[in-house]
Amino acid sequence: MSSLNLDDFTDLIERPDGGVRRAAEARRERQVVPPGSLGRLDDLGEWLAAAQAAVPVRPVERPRVVLFAGDHKVAELGVSARPAGSAGELVRAVLEGGRPVSVLARQLGVPVRVVDMALDCDPGTLPAEVVRHRVRRGGGRIDVEDALTLEEAEAAFRAGVAVADEEADSGTDLVVLGDVSVGGTTAAGVLVAALCGTDASVVTGRGGLAIDDLAWMRKCAAIRDALRRARPVLGDQLRLLATVGGADLTAMTGFLLQSAVRKMPVILDGVVTAACALVGQRIAFRAPDWWLAAHDSGEPGQAKALDRMALEPLLAQGVRVGEGTGGLLALPLVQAAASLAADLPARPEDPENPENAEAAEGAEQPAGSGEGA
Repeated sequence: MSSLNLDDFTDLIERPDGGVRRAAEARRERQVVPPGSLGRLDDLGEWLAAAQAAVPVRPVERPRVVLFAGDHKVAELGVSARPAGSAGELVRAVLEGGRPVSVLARQLGVPVRVVDMALDCDPGTLPAEVVRHRVRRGGGRIDVEDALTLEEAEAAFRAGVAVADEEADSGTDLVVLGDVSVGGTTAAGVLVAALCGTDASVVTGRGGLAIDDLAWMRKCAAIRDALRRARPVLGDQLRLLATVGGADLTAMTGFLLQSAVRKMPVILDGVVTAACALVGQRIAFRAPDWWLAAHDSGEPGQAKALDRMALEPLLAQGVRVGEGTGGLLALPLVQAAASLAADLPARPEDPENPENAEAAEGAEQPAGSGEGA
């Protein structure tokens, strides 16, 4: 039996400060541009102020991309356009700067951290910092066997918690969370279908490389079979992750929950992070208040999960590549919202405008009533 008590997160996670959010809203009402005229940027600025417990909101100066990586044996069924066991190649490409997330991260000046949880490759082919949290090599084929043992699931979850603590302790003020996996969207579909009580066909998408109809049917069948194995363990979230999740998804769930404990905002990328967030919501209902949905990838499982958590995507560009790419696209929008909330001046007639306040103070003081009179 696991020694990890997930119920503790319910007590540890608080909502972003409501009083600070109301103060941010009041400040916004006094600014030169009328409230509502900036659309969702107003909501974003107020959300960030509440998350930071700061008015005016501070700029997002130390964001970071964190990618959890793993291979899923279910990819052997032909559910992905990529060969089973090839996620390690993607990780090396990310590290060498040859993936979309690498290009965007360079442009935006955001560091990228990759955490290998279950890649099916020799750990010696990757930097020690990448592989130090690895739980196992690859994951079980979830349609017929568990992805992890319960002990491995606990280790993966604790690794995700540790990574969140490392980021918070280093001063990271916002995380773009993503995955680097082959077969990960299949595992994510199982989690979403299980937690939303829906059928496999409702959550089965075509993945990052848009699989053909035959592969989609194989993927749908794999999710259906894994779903049968998931339903009996729905009451135990760690066992659910061990049964049909995998080390990377389990670690992401731990990371999301501990980020909420540490009051570190997270931008969710695609369907895999959304599925992990949905598990996190089941564990601690206040946790989604610390997360933003970056974009609508077009994956039906992502849409289902975000709807259940009442998270509305910021962008709709149809980006399916994963790896935090969509999350990075949304980052400048969050940074822009913070700048506007902090730097827009108050209306000239506002007595809280320092220049106007000084003028008003001088006008209200009668002649001859100064201290020297």
